[in-house]
Amino acid sequence: LKAVNLLTKSQKAVLYMIGSVICFSSMDLIVKYLDDVPFGQVLFMRFFFGMIPIFFLIPRDKIFTFYKTKRPMLHAFRAVSGTIAIIALFVALRNLPLADVISLTFTGPLFVTIMSVIFLSEKVGIRRWSAVLIGFVGMLFIIRPAFQEMNLYYIFPIIFSLGFANVAISIRSLSKTEPNYLIAFYFSLLSLLVGFSTIVNGWIWPTPYEALLFAILGLSGGVANLLLTQSYRLADASLVSPIKYLSLVVAVVAGYLIFSEVPKTMTLFGAGLIVVSSFIIFRRESTLKKQVVAPRV
Repeated sequence: LKAVNLLTKSQKAVLYMIGSVICFSSMDLIVKYLDDVPFGQVLFMRFFFGMIPIFFLIPRDKIFTFYKTKRPMLHAFRAVSGTIAIIALFVALRNLPLADVISLTFTGPLFVTIMSVIFLSEKVGIRRWSAVLIGFVGMLFIIRPAFQEMNLYYIFPIIFSLGFANVAISIRSLSKTEPNYLIAFYFSLLSLLVGFSTIVNGWIWPTPYEALLFAILGLSGGVANLLLTQSYRLADASLVSPIKYLSLVVAVVAGYLIFSEVPKTMTLFGAGLIVVSSFIIFRRESTLKKQVVAPRV
């Protein structure tokens, strides 16, 4: 504890970001690994256990009233967008190479930039528009199989990114008046209920090992977002944002070692363009002192 207290804010921010990468990567790997478990059951378990960290954030004096809000419609929009995004992400993880999916999730900031212009009337300069163009070129390199092999599953990471963009836009507004735990709660509750509704289709009785993976899946997903948020609170986005791209390295290595997936040259090239473009956007928004929303839900 003394060693942690001696760290600067920037050093703590880096550690938080590394922790979030580890947690998000763990979640992604488990979702892909449990591809023989009913989809809805995996979704339910992600948010059943993911609720636990949220409740630890609720102040004791608000434990019975924390759910109250004066902005129900915006919470609903954020929850629906987030639920669609997480479902799309899970579908993609189960059906596409891990490196392809993770690379395409980094296109989220590109769609946020576009939607900020449409819905928030933000002014975007030549640097960010150039970054958006570079990112979309990178995306086209990765989704080539969607056209060459008619693999429609490549649509799902794009749906995730569009959903993420809606989430980011709504959080920019909600965060001005609503606590983080409340924003996360309604999204988690809706995803939990959607997952639970699939029980009529038949769930399996998990083995002790699968039950352990369920717990790790939910806790890692819930904790990852908290670590990510705290990292951005403590340091400038330009410092910590590059660290999150370690998840791509993890995806390439884990995809090869665990799932025998050999990343394609086009995927790596396209991923490089997307990483560069999203970093330019983060760096520019940080310079302009705008709220940065990380590309996960």
